[in-house]
Amino acid sequence: MFWLRASLAETAVFYRRLSARVGKAKAVTATARKIAVLFYNTMRHGIGYSDPGASHYEERYRQRVITNLERPAKSLGYVLQAAPTPA
Repeated sequence: MFWLRASLAETAVFYRRLSARVGKAKAVTATARKIAVLFYNTMRHGIGYSDPGASHYEERYRQRVITNLERPAKSLGYVLQAAPTPA
């Protein structure tokens, strides 16, 4: 799966993020399973698939991280606020 290193597809970004965390062997297996599930759903249920791209995956990941940070902060009585970005 050498093409995953340079590709901007959602599955490639998934692979790169996972390989940094759990290692290349497990990341290849997880990515292959993800591709197999996408293929199965396309063939079995006629669900079309169009790759939303890396930016879409990164934005979803960012939102998930923010949500996972807000939840414990809220339980402790804090409110997270976005820091102003320097222009």
